[in-house]
Amino acid sequence: MPNTKQILALNRFDERDAADLDAELESLFARRQAAFGASSVLFYQRPIRMVRAEGVWMFDADGRKYLDVYNNVASVGHCHPRVVKAIAKQAATLNTNTRYLYDNIHDYAERLLKTYPARLSNIVFTCTGSESNDLALRLTKSFTGGSGFIVTETAYHGNTEAVTAVSPSSFKTRSVPPHVRTVPAPDHYRHPTNDLGARFAEDVANAIADLERNGVKFGGLLVDSIFSSDGIYTDPPGFLKQAVDTVHAAGGLFISDEVQPGFGRTGSGMWGFERHGIEPDIVTMGKPMGNGFPVAGVVTRPEILDSLCETTGYFNTFGGNPVAAAAGLAVLDVIEDEGLIENAKEVGRYFRAELHELKGRHPGIGDIRGAGLFIGIEFSLPGTNEPDPATASYLINALKERGILIGAAGAYGNVLKVRPPLCFARDNADFFIETLNAVLRDRPAGSAELVSLQQQAHHGPKGPKTRG
Repeated sequence: MPNTKQILALNRFDERDAADLDAELESLFARRQAAFGASSVLFYQRPIRMVRAEGVWMFDADGRKYLDVYNNVASVGHCHPRVVKAIAKQAATLNTNTRYLYDNIHDYAERLLKTYPARLSNIVFTCTGSESNDLALRLTKSFTGGSGFIVTETAYHGNTEAVTAVSPSSFKTRSVPPHVRTVPAPDHYRHPTNDLGARFAEDVANAIADLERNGVKFGGLLVDSIFSSDGIYTDPPGFLKQAVDTVHAAGGLFISDEVQPGFGRTGSGMWGFERHGIEPDIVTMGKPMGNGFPVAGVVTRPEILDSLCETTGYFNTFGGNPVAAAAGLAVLDVIEDEGLIENAKEVGRYFRAELHELKGRHPGIGDIRGAGLFIGIEFSLPGTNEPDPATASYLINALKERGILIGAAGAYGNVLKVRPPLCFARDNADFFIETLNAVLRDRPAGSAELVSLQQQAHHGPKGPKTRG
């Protein structure tokens, strides 16, 4: 098996290639490095200087447009006019902290909660998905008294200190803290089984037992219900239920991280957990809520929220501010009025069918999987299920050169992650299919392997890395 990769290493521009950039890009990169230091992350072998975006398209400084199948932040389309108008109007009227009464945040909270099971009747607004998951961990610990958490082996849930601890893909080694246990992703492609739900539940049960054996009381299971960082595992619908039942039987809580699959992404309802016929104890939300404006949240039962608030004061200055609420309401309006959940379902079905047809023409495509407009294209060495990250890496940059932005997922970085705005249309899918087919067809023999060898020769061999 190839080395696993860290999440930020999958599609990252290597600063040692800066000398190969043209003078303007090299100057911009130098300014960024001077200001941001080691935290700076850029995409692609040659970074892009973006200047504007609209719908499913982004445009660089040279006027070139790119089909964006990478970015779930602008979920209803880049710079959607209704969202932009709502933000601008509210910003010109009132924006303040959340210790005042103002109508639109209550309108937003009530409308959002109507999309949830009735028992999930309390919401706390935050600014980012990381904050939401951090609060979810605190709620779980307070309610259960347990500090032990279970996540998948290549999970990513955010970047606060507490949430990084349950994001093994963020580490350059796969080591996690003593209060965290990892379970394998529900990978039916590489590890087929007749009962994926039973196997995943058994892995969770074993992790719970190991925590308890080591004196760590079990608190909860935290999963992204589409397993995005693990490589996108969606089927069969319902397989998560046995694991959730196992968690509840052990006195723990189930946290559904809906930052990736939420807001209609799967095409089968508003939330990813709905596909599995389950009711989470806590749900976390983030990126798509404001279509790019920072708004996020946590939904839970009153008794779970009460358990924390009885002992700890919680307040978020900017979470749910008037402009955030205006953005959130506009996003809900667009999803409903433009039929974006149905669009995700229908275009996603068409897209996957076309990808399966393409798979029959290119033996390096090992698997196509997903739900709605969240699709994974896994590349394997032909005739095997051995991961082929070299081909995925080659394709990311080759597609970018032909006007398509895409990223990778999976433990080995060999899964192309297709996650476009929900206004993505059939003609956009056709353009992607035609372009991917052309890149695969026209690729020089050994080009992916050559890229890998060139990188090693230029930079020296790199040690094992993890990803999420």
